[in-house]
Amino acid sequence: MKAPRAAHVVVDLGFGDAGKGTLTDWLVRRHGAQLVVRFNGGAQAGHNVVTDDGRHHTFSQLGAGTFVPGVATHLAHSTVFHPLALHVEAQYLAERGVPDALSRVTVGERARVITPFHQAAGRLRELGRGARRHGTCGVGVGETMRDALAHPEAAVLAADLCRPDVLTRKARAAQERLRAELAEVRRAAMGHPDSAPELGLLEDSDIPSRWVEAVRVIHPEQRVVGDGWLGPRLREGHTIFEGAQGVLLDEWRGFHPHTTWSTCTFEPALALLREQGFDGDVHRLGVLRAYATRHGEGPLPTEEASLAALVPEPHNTADGWQGGFRVGGFDAVLGRYSLQVCGGVDSLALTHVDRLGPHWPVCSAYHAPSGTAEDEALVVRDEAGRVTALRPGAAQDLAWQARLTGALARCTPERTTLSLGESADTRTQRFVTWVEATLGVRVSVTSQGPRARDKRSRG
Repeated sequence: MKAPRAAHVVVDLGFGDAGKGTLTDWLVRRHGAQLVVRFNGGAQAGHNVVTDDGRHHTFSQLGAGTFVPGVATHLAHSTVFHPLALHVEAQYLAERGVPDALSRVTVGERARVITPFHQAAGRLRELGRGARRHGTCGVGVGETMRDALAHPEAAVLAADLCRPDVLTRKARAAQERLRAELAEVRRAAMGHPDSAPELGLLEDSDIPSRWVEAVRVIHPEQRVVGDGWLGPRLREGHTIFEGAQGVLLDEWRGFHPHTTWSTCTFEPALALLREQGFDGDVHRLGVLRAYATRHGEGPLPTEEASLAALVPEPHNTADGWQGGFRVGGFDAVLGRYSLQVCGGVDSLALTHVDRLGPHWPVCSAYHAPSGTAEDEALVVRDEAGRVTALRPGAAQDLAWQARLTGALARCTPERTTLSLGESADTRTQRFVTWVEATLGVRVSVTSQGPRARDKRSRG
């Protein structure tokens, strides 16, 4: 008999940090999967996994199932690849008892590659925005995508890593191109205390050849594979597709300009499955925390500073380029929006339910002043005039998304408190029941902690 074939696609329905990594690890173990496919984003991911024996790692490019022996990672052509960051991450995992992580990685030959110059350019742009920051992880994903779209013939691709002469030429051209394009930005950033390393990367003519030499450490000839490599592996059993970031940060459906240069819905994974002629079962799992979170700038309507003390965050800090970690009550309005723009889900995973208290803040509607007909087209109101949903615009309409951001800023959440009871099990059950009724979607798994043993399947 043939082994069952199934693809489980994990997507965060919030602003990221909902627990995609820990769900990926659990699904790998539950289904005996041997392959995790990363299908969007890049090295800016931060997916935390804690094993049952207490080891912790924040997965960036390696699949979050890598703690399980033999499980491979494929970075699909729809990802943005940072070769040196992959090497560093593999070294960290070796210190945690996984010495062969790098040898289990393959990269699609068309994946776009982050150079030091793209990383520097992205950081300089953000420094130049001053108080008008968009939000960035500072690893160069957005700048790499922007440059590749503007100059597709010059884009550095994973296949180029196997051709040092081509790679050197493209890297040098990228440095020169970005230095010229950012002339005004560089002048504006010169006085900033964090700008010196980034300016140096764009000025030093020796960097391209030194970088080309450095990336040999990952043995590109062993990592880079053609588009046809994935298809046969998908037919061998269960595969976990691990999404990055969150739907509310999506490049086309997020709240512009506080978005990422990546499609964060299920679509990139489904496109890969179509490309490979996959004919097995597909399960779309949406992930939500029991409360709202986000890093850095951008809207978070239900934000409550007082809630932060009740939900300590051991693995998300305010350090680095991302900015502060913010929390708020569970937001059903944004949940409905995410479900709509990603085409629905087959089921939900609710994480961090161990944080639920006897009285828990939630929001299922907003209050907003009536506006012009143009403004009212952005929202859906109930009979009482409350905003219960946001209207998505046409595909790739960033002007609409920017208007949605403005509309969200004019909304005030209608805060309510759920009485969940004193018992942890009762609190979880009552919260799950409320979420299912409010969002109209079945919850198939809950997570009471960061380990695989903390997950509870609900059928």
